Amino acid sequence: MNEEFQQALRAGDLDAVRGFPKADLHNHGWAGADPASVGKILGKKIAPLDHRLTSMAEMHAWAGEHFGNPDPKLRPGLFEAAFARAARDGLARFEIGDDVWAITLDGSAHNVTNILKRAHDRGAPAVEWIPQLGMSRHCRIEDIRRWMEPFLELRFYRIVDLSGDEFAQPIENFKPLYRLAKKNGLRLKAHVGEWGDADSVRRAVEELELDEVQHGIAAADSQSVMRFLADHRIRLNICPTSNLMLSRVESLASHPIRKLFDAGVRVTINTDDMAMFGQSVSHEFLNLYKAGCLDEKELDQIRENGLSD
Repeated sequence: MNEEFQQALRAGDLDAVRGFPKADLHNHGWAGADPASVGKILGKKIAPLDHRLTSMAEMHAWAGEHFGNPDPKLRPGLFEAAFARAARDGLARFEIGDDVWAITLDGSAHNVTNILKRAHDRGAPAVEWIPQLGMSRHCRIEDIRRWMEPFLELRFYRIVDLSGDEFAQPIENFKPLYRLAKKNGLRLKAHVGEWGDADSVRRAVEELELDEVQHGIAAADSQSVMRFLADHRIRLNICPTSNLMLSRVESLASHPIRKLFDAGVRVTINTDDMAMFGQSVSHEFLNLYKAGCLDEKELDQIRENGLSD
């Protein structure tokens, strides 16, 4: 616990909050860059989302309108901007990577990985980078495995994550991929409980043998699921502004992170897509404090939750 960090929250001092070690364990590749940097690289003005959306379809439509499909030649600069954002925000730990389908853009797992390595070296060499492999629920299982295997052969990546529409495929479909990832020593994450219910969170943890859940806020609707998560030390990597702007919560003041924390669930605070939502990790801590959702000591404990596995 750090009294100076707590004082920075009480003072509402964003620059001071940035000066303390934090982690961002839930973000999506180059979308982890700030809107201004993304706009500069894409050659257009980009402002963060300024109104609430109500579905994944609306979110994808907004991203398509504002980001489009960036030229693959711009990807190295976009990733470098994401790492540079991490450094500016005082992150000590940054879990970020690319989706395995990126192999179809950059030709090989080596090429994708080298883009990320150079981006880290140029954008945030002092920030601990935990390389992550992403998978999309929208892709066929056989395609994901074919793309994934060359990355596993590199023995470089440390985490796997599954994202996309929670209802695109049954979670059980992904068990073979998660068994393969576990066999290769990866830490196991998946997006679940953002749009689904509490039972879907427990089912995903049990079926995929997850170590962590991205979002998982629906677990707050069930005392038994919260007990399960607390008892099994499953960490939830929560993105408050994302939840608010996608209408998954009514307000930051009533965000379910409060119930989850009180139930003993290990939680962290993260950005999701800073290019879309415009809030750094430091902003997220201050936002929750100013909303009265959590006090400075609780937020300091949550900050520390993210600094180790």
